[in-house]
Amino acid sequence: MDTIFIPIQLFAKWLTFSIFKIAPSTHLADAVNFFIYDTIKILILLFVIIFLVSIVRSFLPPQKIRRILSHKYSIINNLLAAIFGIFTPFCTCSAIPLFMGFIQAGVPLGVTFSFLVSSPMINEVAIVLLLGLFGWKIALLYILSGLIIGVISGLIIGKLDTTNLLETDLSDSTKLTFSKLKMSWKERFSYANDYTKSILKKVWFYILIGVALGAFIHGYIPTDFLANVAGRDKWYAVPLATLLGIPLYANAAGVMPLVSVLTEKGVAIGTVLAFMMAVTGLSLPEFLILKRIMKTKLILIFATIVGLGIILTGYIFNLIIK
Repeated sequence: MDTIFIPIQLFAKWLTFSIFKIAPSTHLADAVNFFIYDTIKILILLFVIIFLVSIVRSFLPPQKIRRILSHKYSIINNLLAAIFGIFTPFCTCSAIPLFMGFIQAGVPLGVTFSFLVSSPMINEVAIVLLLGLFGWKIALLYILSGLIIGVISGLIIGKLDTTNLLETDLSDSTKLTFSKLKMSWKERFSYANDYTKSILKKVWFYILIGVALGAFIHGYIPTDFLANVAGRDKWYAVPLATLLGIPLYANAAGVMPLVSVLTEKGVAIGTVLAFMMAVTGLSLPEFLILKRIMKTKLILIFATIVGLGIILTGYIFNLIIK
């Protein structure tokens, strides 16, 4: 994958050393070169993958998805809901209205939770960035782990019969806006173009912040320091990373540069992925929004199940990826 971006690597080095005149083999040079290269690479990857996924999404209007998920409750429905989560908006705050629309349409609660869990946790941004940074094996393992967490979380919540923990006054403003069932290819490309632009406008600042933090860590933080604090041999690293991620709020685009740098510095990939999953799937702003539609007890059940799933996933990644 990295060979595709050789021109970007050369451009980043040219800017760093020839234009900015930064001395080679210095902390500043490493940080600046990393920042330029990763920023350009991530933006290109995001544009391409979001555009392609948007085309796929145009074939799956909300009413069609709800009809598919409104059959008799089964593990297949949970799996389908989790898969649909991959093709929906990639931050929890934008997935919640769709989640509420499913509830209003009569989709079983456990199935809707499978969607709510997978939507921010496994999405086009995280997949493509993992693919670019670590290759297809890590990206595939990440997808599978996210799907498993989503399916199991939904099954457990469905079995607990927690419907009574939902607020009864879901407002009309939460209802879905129906998309056209049939679109021409021109309309699909127009939709994909508009959607891609709108997403990039929302995330470019977070990307810059994430890459800047990653560049600082890459250039200035000694490898031994992070490895000693959260290395593979530290049993507490995964749950600690999960807890640290909950108070934060970011999307995958802002977190992924940190994932790359932290693994480069010796932090086990399962630990940093647990951190990323917690940031995108268990953030405090998400809980505040969910408080409008469900009672605190259900939020705690949701957070506990997903949190334990994330921690288990982190340990599994650390065990199988050396």
